[in-house]
Amino acid sequence: MPAGPRNLITDVPGILVGQAQDDTVKTGVTVLTSDAPFFAAVHIMGGAPGTRETDLLRPGTLVDRVDALVLSGGSAFGLDAASGVAEALRDAGRGVETPGPRIPIVPAAILYDLLSGGDKDWSKNPYHDLGRRAFVAAESDVALGTAGAGTGATTAGLKGGIGSASWVLDSGITVGALVAVNAIGGVADTETGQFWAAPFEHGGEFGGRGSAPLAKPQLKRDPTVLQATTLAIIATDATLDKAQAAQVAMVAQDGMARAILPSHTMFDGDLVFAASTGARALTNPPAQLSEIGHAAAICLTRAIARGVYEATPAEGDPFSTWGDKFGTRSAKG
Repeated sequence: MPAGPRNLITDVPGILVGQAQDDTVKTGVTVLTSDAPFFAAVHIMGGAPGTRETDLLRPGTLVDRVDALVLSGGSAFGLDAASGVAEALRDAGRGVETPGPRIPIVPAAILYDLLSGGDKDWSKNPYHDLGRRAFVAAESDVALGTAGAGTGATTAGLKGGIGSASWVLDSGITVGALVAVNAIGGVADTETGQFWAAPFEHGGEFGGRGSAPLAKPQLKRDPTVLQATTLAIIATDATLDKAQAAQVAMVAQDGMARAILPSHTMFDGDLVFAASTGARALTNPPAQLSEIGHAAAICLTRAIARGVYEATPAEGDPFSTWGDKFGTRSAKG
């Protein structure tokens, strides 16, 4: 099954992604949105999550659609990025209608990048402004590697980053993944550079390096609480309610486990959001939901490797990029 024309989550019609970063602080924000509210759910497997408004994504809660999803660096400080996004949405007249002002619905998740280098001694929390800027910048192109929420991301022995991938099913349904890779574990063999995700690669999208034998999992440093977290979003144009989207998010976690060794540790707040624009009705929900979940997991596996593969160096980085350590990036999907 082929990737979409961009091999990005924005191959899902209507999905847009905006990013903003502060290269001095070495951090940033990534926002997924659409012209209209969309169904969303979340599945959390890591032991150290940091989130905002994820309870409302549970089936059975009142609000069934959201206006944006936010991935942010900065640990708990980064939760303020959602406020900046909500402010920009309000200015655009977006949000749930109430007797008072419209209320934008903006679930968010954060990763720990406070040891990424850069100047973290800010006098004013930068994330509100970064969130607003990221939302305003939303478009169909997505910068990969050292961008947005992936600006200060790291993994075991290598710099992390933003990754994305897509897959068009035979039914015409499109599935895409967006991820900020910032894991305690590693994504590639530390001696050869071969990605654990290599068996799933499409079109040389992360270097065509082939598969590698399973090696002892690596850790990026002696782990202490809150030093990691990989955040992902799965999007599809299939019509999914919150319960079905939650199922897709859960299955997509398999993609994280294939690409990062180890994943879902007590030091990672690993989570997956799932978003549905609802443009394509399911004709056989059990079978198609299984197919969408499988595609979501594979897209996430590929996106994780792409995020690390596309990272670029910056002064003061605590780890090398994949390209610096294993040679110039040789191909893209």
